[in-house]
Amino acid sequence: MLNQKDIDVFNRDGVVHLKQKFSRRWIDVLDDAINESFDLPSPTLHNHSLDPSKPAYYEDFWSWSRFRGFQDFIFHSPAAPLAAELMAAERINLVMDNWFLREAGSTSMAPFHHDISYFDFTGTMCVLWLPLEPVKKENSLCWVRGSHLWDKLFMRVFFNDGHALGAGPCVVNGEQYEPPPDINGNPDRYDLLRFDFEPGDCAFFDMRTLHGSLKSVTTTASSRRYTLRMSAQDGAIRYRGDWAKAERATMEAAGYRDGDTLEGSFFPRLWPRGQDGTPA
Repeated sequence: MLNQKDIDVFNRDGVVHLKQKFSRRWIDVLDDAINESFDLPSPTLHNHSLDPSKPAYYEDFWSWSRFRGFQDFIFHSPAAPLAAELMAAERINLVMDNWFLREAGSTSMAPFHHDISYFDFTGTMCVLWLPLEPVKKENSLCWVRGSHLWDKLFMRVFFNDGHALGAGPCVVNGEQYEPPPDINGNPDRYDLLRFDFEPGDCAFFDMRTLHGSLKSVTTTASSRRYTLRMSAQDGAIRYRGDWAKAERATMEAAGYRDGDTLEGSFFPRLWPRGQDGTPA
């Protein structure tokens, strides 16, 4: 499904922009599933906007087990085969799904962060970022080219106002964390990548790649995004800071602990698939 240039760009830059990898059918499936999920909210549905009177920025995660549309996309769309090619993986397991709904006029946004330190995961992982509407690059998410190769861990950052948890660097489970760099305050110091997206276009990025929104961007129309985090065969649970305790509690309730591999019913295999298109 990919050429070598796509794979080389992913490995070099930490993100690759892919055009028309998902048909209109898959966009419609996700559109319906997000609407259904919003109408039947889970306990994890969260509004990142601090002022409830202002336009909202909603997020929910691990929605796939509750709604057939998300399951259809995860198990049958091109997402997992694409991830397998990009990561040269022997197998792909689902880590988690997310959906985002940002209302027109919302000033709440994604601060610059990388996903690897948000959750209790480690290993070779990538993220699919799939917008459901057209996106001009000036309104797009930004990725910091090559930041997945910095060999650094950054502390979790709140989406509502962009401040990191904790006052400064810390050590958790033997690993050093530091606040993320102030990319919004010094955008010219970084090689920022942004892309135009049409429905069906997507980005895949490394879990370690810094990404976020520029503060100058305020959406003029409601927008929806769907993301998938997927792991190669070396994916495992590694406890990180207390900032991950809510997600950790969900995994522990499903029977998973520090050091467990990402497989089983909570982290199902997506690729290789069986002959009928279901997980192998």
